Amino acid sequence: MRIAVLGNSGSWYFEDLARASAEAGHECLRLDFELLSAGCGRELSAVSSPMCRLTDFDAVIVRTMPPGSLEQVVFRMDALARLEAAGIPVINPPKSLEAAVDKYLTTMRLEAAGLPVPRTIICQESETAMQAFETLGGDVVIKPIFGAEGRGICRVSDPDLAFRTFRTLERTGAVLYLQEYIHHPGFDVRILVLDGRVIGGMKRINSQDFRTNVSRSARAEPHFPDDQECEFALRSAASLGTRIAGIDLLTDAADHRYVIEVNAVPGWKAFAATNRIDVARLLIQSLERI
Repeated sequence: MRIAVLGNSGSWYFEDLARASAEAGHECLRLDFELLSAGCGRELSAVSSPMCRLTDFDAVIVRTMPPGSLEQVVFRMDALARLEAAGIPVINPPKSLEAAVDKYLTTMRLEAAGLPVPRTIICQESETAMQAFETLGGDVVIKPIFGAEGRGICRVSDPDLAFRTFRTLERTGAVLYLQEYIHHPGFDVRILVLDGRVIGGMKRINSQDFRTNVSRSARAEPHFPDDQECEFALRSAASLGTRIAGIDLLTDAADHRYVIEVNAVPGWKAFAATNRIDVARLLIQSLERI
Protein backbone atom coordinates (compact mmCIF):
# COMPACT_ATOMS: atom_id res chain seq x y z
CA MET A 1 0.00 0.00 0.00
CA ARG A 2 0.92 3.64 -0.48
CA ILE A 3 -0.30 5.61 2.53
CA ALA A 4 -0.49 9.41 2.74
CA VAL A 5 -0.27 10.92 6.21
CA LEU A 6 -1.51 14.47 6.69
CA GLY A 7 0.72 15.49 9.58
CA ASN A 8 3.00 18.15 10.94
CA SER A 9 6.67 18.39 10.05
CA GLY A 10 8.73 16.46 12.60
CA SER A 11 5.67 14.56 13.80
CA TRP A 12 6.46 11.60 16.07
CA TYR A 13 3.22 10.03 14.91
CA PHE A 14 4.25 10.10 11.26
CA GLU A 15 7.56 8.50 12.16
CA ASP A 16 5.74 5.79 14.11
CA LEU A 17 3.34 5.15 11.23
CA ALA A 18 6.22 5.12 8.74
CA ARG A 19 8.04 2.56 10.89
CA ALA A 20 4.96 0.32 11.15
CA SER A 21 4.26 0.70 7.43
CA ALA A 22 7.81 -0.25 6.45
CA GLU A 23 7.71 -3.29 8.72
CA ALA A 24 4.57 -4.43 6.87
CA GLY A 25 6.06 -3.71 3.44
CA HIS A 26 4.13 -0.52 2.75
CA GLU A 27 5.15 3.02 1.77
CA CYS A 28 4.23 6.03 3.92
CA LEU A 29 4.55 9.70 2.87
CA ARG A 30 3.90 12.82 4.97
CA LEU A 31 1.94 15.69 3.39
CA ASP A 32 0.92 19.15 4.62
CA PHE A 33 -2.76 20.03 4.96
CA GLU A 34 -1.97 23.65 4.07
CA LEU A 35 -0.53 22.65 0.67
CA LEU A 36 -3.52 20.67 -0.58
CA SER A 37 -5.17 21.75 -3.81
CA ALA A 38 -7.98 20.33 -5.91
CA GLY A 39 -9.36 20.67 -9.41
CA CYS A 40 -12.48 19.89 -11.40
CA GLY A 41 -12.98 19.08 -15.07
CA ARG A 42 -11.49 16.18 -17.03
CA GLU A 43 -7.79 15.69 -16.21
CA LEU A 44 -7.96 18.23 -13.34
CA SER A 45 -10.32 16.11 -11.23
CA ALA A 46 -7.95 15.25 -8.40
CA VAL A 47 -6.83 16.26 -4.91
CA SER A 48 -3.12 17.06 -4.98
CA SER A 49 -0.13 18.40 -3.12
CA PRO A 50 3.05 19.82 -4.69
CA MET A 51 4.65 16.40 -4.31
CA CYS A 52 1.93 14.10 -5.64
CA ARG A 53 -1.74 13.38 -6.23
CA LEU A 54 -3.56 12.06 -3.18
CA THR A 55 -5.88 10.16 -5.51
CA ASP A 56 -2.90 7.91 -6.33
CA PHE A 57 -2.66 6.63 -2.75
CA ASP A 58 -4.37 3.58 -1.28
CA ALA A 59 -5.28 5.28 2.01
CA VAL A 60 -5.03 8.61 3.84
CA ILE A 61 -4.45 9.01 7.57
CA VAL A 62 -5.24 12.39 9.17
CA ARG A 63 -2.78 13.14 11.98
CA THR A 64 -3.31 16.88 12.40
CA MET A 65 -6.05 19.45 12.18
CA PRO A 66 -4.21 22.74 11.66
CA PRO A 67 -5.92 26.05 12.43
CA GLY A 68 -7.26 28.09 9.54
CA SER A 69 -10.07 30.32 8.35
CA LEU A 70 -13.57 28.92 7.97
CA GLU A 71 -13.02 28.73 4.20
CA GLN A 72 -9.75 26.83 4.61
CA VAL A 73 -11.23 24.33 7.07
CA VAL A 74 -14.28 23.73 4.87
CA PHE A 75 -12.08 23.21 1.80
CA ARG A 76 -9.90 20.69 3.66
CA MET A 77 -12.95 18.70 4.72
CA ASP A 78 -14.33 18.87 1.18
CA ALA A 79 -11.03 17.55 -0.19
CA LEU A 80 -11.10 14.63 2.24
CA ALA A 81 -14.71 13.91 1.32
CA ARG A 82 -13.73 13.81 -2.35
CA LEU A 83 -11.00 11.27 -1.64
CA GLU A 84 -13.46 9.17 0.32
CA ALA A 85 -15.99 9.38 -2.54
CA ALA A 86 -13.25 8.15 -4.88
CA GLY A 87 -13.01 4.97 -2.80
CA ILE A 88 -9.86 5.90 -0.87
CA PRO A 89 -10.13 5.06 2.85
CA VAL A 90 -9.67 8.17 5.00
CA ILE A 91 -8.90 7.66 8.68
CA ASN A 92 -10.85 9.21 10.24
CA PRO A 93 -13.68 9.85 7.77
CA PRO A 94 -14.24 13.59 7.17
CA LYS A 95 -17.74 13.60 8.68
CA SER A 96 -16.42 12.14 11.93
CA LEU A 97 -13.55 14.64 11.96
CA GLU A 98 -16.02 17.51 11.52
CA ALA A 99 -18.09 16.23 14.44
CA ALA A 100 -15.18 15.54 16.77
CA VAL A 101 -13.33 18.81 16.16
CA ASP A 102 -16.47 20.77 17.16
CA LYS A 103 -17.00 20.41 20.92
CA TYR A 104 -20.64 21.48 20.75
CA LEU A 105 -21.46 19.01 17.98
CA THR A 106 -19.58 16.28 19.86
CA THR A 107 -21.49 16.94 23.08
CA MET A 108 -24.78 17.09 21.18
CA ARG A 109 -24.09 13.74 19.45
CA LEU A 110 -23.10 12.10 22.72
CA GLU A 111 -26.25 13.30 24.46
CA ALA A 112 -28.41 12.15 21.52
CA ALA A 113 -26.81 8.70 21.89
CA GLY A 114 -27.96 8.57 25.50
CA LEU A 115 -24.50 9.01 27.00
CA PRO A 116 -23.91 11.02 30.19
CA VAL A 117 -22.29 14.39 29.54
CA PRO A 118 -21.69 17.33 31.90
CA ARG A 119 -24.32 20.06 31.84
CA THR A 120 -23.23 22.44 29.09
CA ILE A 121 -24.44 25.78 27.76
CA ILE A 122 -23.19 27.39 24.56
CA CYS A 123 -23.96 31.04 23.79
CA GLN A 124 -22.58 34.08 21.97
CA GLU A 125 -22.66 37.05 24.32
CA SER A 126 -21.57 37.82 27.86
CA GLU A 127 -24.95 38.53 29.51
CA THR A 128 -26.30 35.14 28.49
CA ALA A 129 -23.01 33.59 29.57
CA MET A 130 -23.41 35.12 33.05
CA GLN A 131 -26.87 33.57 33.33
CA ALA A 132 -25.37 30.26 32.21
CA PHE A 133 -22.62 30.66 34.81
CA GLU A 134 -25.25 30.85 37.56
CA THR A 135 -27.31 28.01 36.08
CA LEU A 136 -24.25 25.76 36.07
CA GLY A 137 -23.54 26.40 39.74
CA GLY A 138 -21.07 29.28 39.57
CA ASP A 139 -18.14 26.99 38.85
CA VAL A 140 -17.52 26.34 35.17
CA VAL A 141 -14.93 25.21 32.69
CA ILE A 142 -14.69 27.45 29.62
CA LYS A 143 -13.51 25.71 26.47
CA PRO A 144 -12.85 26.82 22.92
CA ILE A 145 -15.19 25.14 20.46
CA PHE A 146 -12.12 24.06 18.49
CA GLY A 147 -9.08 22.94 20.45
CA ALA A 148 -7.08 20.02 21.81
CA GLU A 149 -4.59 19.00 24.52
CA GLY A 150 -6.22 21.29 27.07
CA ARG A 151 -5.18 24.46 25.23
CA GLY A 152 -7.40 27.48 25.89
CA ILE A 153 -9.37 25.76 28.67
CA CYS A 154 -9.83 27.56 31.96
CA ARG A 155 -11.89 27.14 35.13
CA VAL A 156 -13.77 30.13 36.54
CA SER A 157 -15.61 30.28 39.87
CA ASP A 158 -15.51 34.00 40.65
CA PRO A 159 -18.42 36.04 39.16
CA ASP A 160 -16.32 39.15 38.47
CA LEU A 161 -13.59 37.16 36.76
CA ALA A 162 -16.25 35.24 34.86
CA PHE A 163 -17.79 38.47 33.55
CA ARG A 164 -14.41 39.86 32.43
CA THR A 165 -13.56 36.54 30.75
CA PHE A 166 -16.89 36.39 28.93
CA ARG A 167 -16.65 40.00 27.78
CA THR A 168 -13.11 39.45 26.47
CA LEU A 169 -14.14 36.34 24.55
CA GLU A 170 -17.24 38.09 23.22
CA ARG A 171 -15.09 40.91 21.79
CA THR A 172 -12.96 38.37 19.88
CA GLY A 173 -16.06 36.87 18.26
CA ALA A 174 -15.66 33.58 20.12
CA VAL A 175 -18.54 31.26 20.92
CA LEU A 176 -18.85 30.84 24.69
CA TYR A 177 -18.82 27.14 25.62
CA LEU A 178 -19.48 26.68 29.35
CA GLN A 179 -19.49 23.31 31.08
CA GLU A 180 -20.19 22.65 34.74
CA TYR A 181 -17.03 21.80 36.65
CA ILE A 182 -17.01 18.13 37.62
CA HIS A 183 -15.28 17.62 40.96
CA HIS A 184 -13.06 14.62 40.37
CA PRO A 185 -10.28 12.79 42.25
CA GLY A 186 -7.47 14.20 40.11
CA PHE A 187 -7.54 11.83 37.16
CA ASP A 188 -9.49 10.86 34.09
CA VAL A 189 -9.48 7.79 31.86
CA ARG A 190 -8.54 7.74 28.17
CA ILE A 191 -9.83 4.71 26.25
CA LEU A 192 -8.61 4.01 22.74
CA VAL A 193 -11.07 2.44 20.30
CA LEU A 194 -10.22 1.05 16.86
CA ASP A 195 -12.71 -0.53 14.45
CA GLY A 196 -15.37 -0.95 17.12
CA ARG A 197 -13.01 -2.62 19.58
CA VAL A 198 -11.43 -1.30 22.78
CA ILE A 199 -7.64 -1.48 22.46
CA GLY A 200 -6.98 -0.48 26.05
CA GLY A 201 -7.13 2.28 28.61
CA MET A 202 -4.88 4.75 30.38
CA LYS A 203 -5.38 6.67 33.60
CA ARG A 204 -4.06 10.26 33.45
CA ILE A 205 -3.27 11.66 36.89
CA ASN A 206 -2.62 15.30 37.70
CA SER A 207 -3.01 16.51 41.26
CA GLN A 208 -1.81 20.04 40.39
CA ASP A 209 -4.18 20.88 37.51
CA PHE A 210 -7.80 20.02 36.77
CA ARG A 211 -6.69 19.42 33.17
CA THR A 212 -5.41 15.87 33.05
CA ASN A 213 -3.78 15.93 29.61
CA VAL A 214 -0.39 14.21 29.45
CA SER A 215 0.77 17.26 27.47
CA ARG A 216 0.20 19.21 30.71
CA SER A 217 2.46 16.98 32.78
CA ALA A 218 -0.14 14.46 33.87
CA ARG A 219 1.26 11.08 34.88
CA ALA A 220 0.03 8.11 32.87
CA GLU A 221 -0.50 4.58 34.12
CA PRO A 222 -2.22 1.52 32.64
CA HIS A 223 -5.94 1.18 33.19
CA PHE A 224 -8.08 -1.85 32.46
CA PRO A 225 -11.55 -0.54 31.48
CA ASP A 226 -14.54 -2.14 33.12
CA ASP A 227 -17.70 -3.11 31.25
CA GLN A 228 -19.38 0.30 31.62
CA GLU A 229 -16.28 2.18 30.51
CA CYS A 230 -15.98 -0.06 27.44
CA GLU A 231 -19.66 0.44 26.66
CA PHE A 232 -19.42 4.23 26.96
CA ALA A 233 -16.28 4.29 24.81
CA LEU A 234 -17.71 2.13 22.03
CA ARG A 235 -21.01 4.03 21.95
CA SER A 236 -19.15 7.35 21.92
CA ALA A 237 -16.96 6.34 18.98
CA ALA A 238 -19.99 5.01 17.09
CA SER A 239 -21.99 8.20 17.69
CA LEU A 240 -19.37 10.20 15.77
CA GLY A 241 -18.61 7.54 13.16
CA THR A 242 -14.89 7.25 13.97
CA ARG A 243 -12.68 4.29 13.07
CA ILE A 244 -10.06 5.25 15.66
CA ALA A 245 -10.82 7.51 18.62
CA GLY A 246 -9.65 8.44 22.08
CA ILE A 247 -12.56 8.75 24.51
CA ASP A 248 -12.08 10.65 27.77
CA LEU A 249 -14.17 9.63 30.78
CA LEU A 250 -14.41 11.46 34.09
CA THR A 251 -15.83 10.16 37.38
CA ASP A 252 -17.18 12.57 39.99
CA ALA A 253 -17.14 12.30 43.78
CA ALA A 254 -20.48 10.45 43.73
CA ASP A 255 -19.06 7.85 41.32
CA HIS A 256 -21.07 9.11 38.33
CA ARG A 257 -19.27 8.80 35.01
CA TYR A 258 -19.31 11.35 32.21
CA VAL A 259 -18.04 11.31 28.66
CA ILE A 260 -15.95 14.45 28.34
CA GLU A 261 -14.48 14.24 24.85
CA VAL A 262 -14.08 12.16 21.72
CA ASN A 263 -10.77 12.80 19.98
CA ALA A 264 -10.77 11.76 16.32
CA VAL A 265 -7.05 12.50 15.93
CA PRO A 266 -5.95 10.77 19.13
CA GLY A 267 -2.38 10.80 20.32
CA TRP A 268 -1.00 7.42 21.36
CA LYS A 269 2.61 8.13 22.32
CA ALA A 270 1.96 7.95 26.08
CA PHE A 271 -0.71 5.28 25.62
CA ALA A 272 1.63 3.00 23.64
CA ALA A 273 4.47 3.41 26.13
CA THR A 274 2.20 2.92 29.13
CA ASN A 275 0.41 -0.16 27.81
CA ARG A 276 3.19 -1.60 25.62
CA ILE A 277 0.78 -1.68 22.68
CA ASP A 278 1.94 -0.93 19.13
CA VAL A 279 -0.95 1.30 18.08
CA ALA A 280 0.66 2.26 14.75
CA ARG A 281 0.92 -1.41 13.77
CA LEU A 282 -2.75 -1.97 14.69
CA LEU A 283 -3.78 1.03 12.58
CA ILE A 284 -1.81 -0.23 9.56
CA GLN A 285 -3.40 -3.65 10.01
CA SER A 286 -6.80 -1.96 10.01
CA LEU A 287 -5.99 -0.40 6.64
CA GLU A 288 -4.87 -3.79 5.32
CA ARG A 289 -8.25 -5.25 6.25
CA ILE A 290 -10.00 -2.45 4.34
